[in-house]
Amino acid sequence: MIKHKSAIKRARQSKKRHLINRHYLSRMRNSIKGLIEVIKEKKKDEATNMLRMATSIINETACRGMIHKKNASRKISRLTKKVNAIN
Repeated sequence: MIKHKSAIKRARQSKKRHLINRHYLSRMRNSIKGLIEVIKEKKKDEATNMLRMATSIINETACRGMIHKKNASRKISRLTKKVNAIN
């Protein structure tokens, strides 16, 4: 059991940050899943709008340090290729 005052505070902060990080990661994953669904339906206009939103969310997640910047760049690049491939 944690006894030091600073360790108790650190555990409390860690738990709070964990919940916040989970929120942003799930938000990112949900935006990507939604975009892939629209891509499968081949709706070009809707996919373009959703790509813009997903790109913003992915960049925000990377800026917060939850995923690496190059990982974010790779995700955005692959999603952009899929959207551009829609005829």
